[in-house]
Amino acid sequence: QVQLVESGGGLVQTGGSLRLSCAPSGRISSINNMGWYRQAPGKQRELVATITSGSSTNYADSVKGRFTISRDNAKNTVYLQMNSLKPEDTAVYYCKVIQTMAYGPNKEYWGQGTQVTVSS
Repeated sequence: QVQLVESGGGLVQTGGSLRLSCAPSGRISSINNMGWYRQAPGKQRELVATITSGSSTNYADSVKGRFTISRDNAKNTVYLQMNSLKPEDTAVYYCKVIQTMAYGPNKEYWGQGTQVTVSS
């Protein structure tokens, strides 16, 4: 069973930066969209940013201008560069990968989550 492995989370002060990475433990063919989501304590999981196979990006309004999503198709890896971090960015960050299937619905993979804590 292929899993997504995330890294790069941690504790940072307000205004600092972190770079998250997410790569599969094995090969996933026909990857379509890739994305990052986050869930703060007591809140629902929310979209942070997505990137299509053609590298079109979409961001939550709260992170526009501060976060940048990118992908390396050769490595099936997705990144999230987070700058100018704020305490309200504190959450567990999850990556998601969508695999286009030849038959039937697309398949989703989720990472295990990585904690990002921004201190004030």
